[in-house]
Amino acid sequence: MRTYALEVESVRKVFVRKNRTKRRHGLRRTRRKEEVVALREIDLSIERGEVFGVLGPNGSGKSTLIRLVSTLLLPDSGALRVFGHDVEHDPFAVKRMINRVSVDAAFFKKFSPIENLMYAARLYGLDAGEAKVKMRQIMKRLGLKEESFNNPMEQMSRGRQQKVAGARGFLTPPILLPLDEPTTGLDPHSKRDVQAFVREIRATHNATVLLTTHDMDEADKLCDRIAIIDEGRIVALDTPEGLKALVPSQNGDKPTLEDVFIALTGRGFAEAEAEEEVGA
Repeated sequence: MRTYALEVESVRKVFVRKNRTKRRHGLRRTRRKEEVVALREIDLSIERGEVFGVLGPNGSGKSTLIRLVSTLLLPDSGALRVFGHDVEHDPFAVKRMINRVSVDAAFFKKFSPIENLMYAARLYGLDAGEAKVKMRQIMKRLGLKEESFNNPMEQMSRGRQQKVAGARGFLTPPILLPLDEPTTGLDPHSKRDVQAFVREIRATHNATVLLTTHDMDEADKLCDRIAIIDEGRIVALDTPEGLKALVPSQNGDKPTLEDVFIALTGRGFAEAEAEEEVGA
């Protein structure tokens, strides 16, 4: 039986918004509970060593998928398996295989990058001396200056904190690396540093990467295959070139992934983002 790096079978995830009570003209009015479907029977399989992208606007279900793969959430129906291990029934085996990097990464803000990474290293059972050397190498590789290594995280910009989050994810060689918008908040040069490091991790450790992003250029450059997700559904899945082949060229210009998104969803990426903001 074939074992994929990640298998997602008919996964559905629903969130329930709590009742809200408002007073109007002295009367109490209670809203009913509302179900929000984040993922609708998602199916996909990812090969080992593949960089697989999930492209979609905010609120499309990308981060929910990452949290499910990382065992932070459980599916309401369907199944997810990481190298054959079910995330619901064998979560500890799954956690040993993954390192998640997220745009909303949490830190001990009073601690320095070195202290935060050392805490992570101890959780993974790494030798303290070796870990200290490695974390310095990774942070330099991602463009962090050595003089900032011992300053409190709360004194760092959001972009620099995101680099520390990346360093934490790369600290141990992962088998599956879920990256949830890892370059959000970074300047163009820092984005390139992170993207180059992702390629390096894949090349040197045969790691599988699950990348969620709304940066179409990043997805086009990094990913072997891409799933476009909209309103919790996968509306297309192919290589970047295969997706762009779905759309005819206009005025001699080659189609872009944004052209594909517009063709499949009926709206542009910026428009989809704005709709999510209004509905939030």
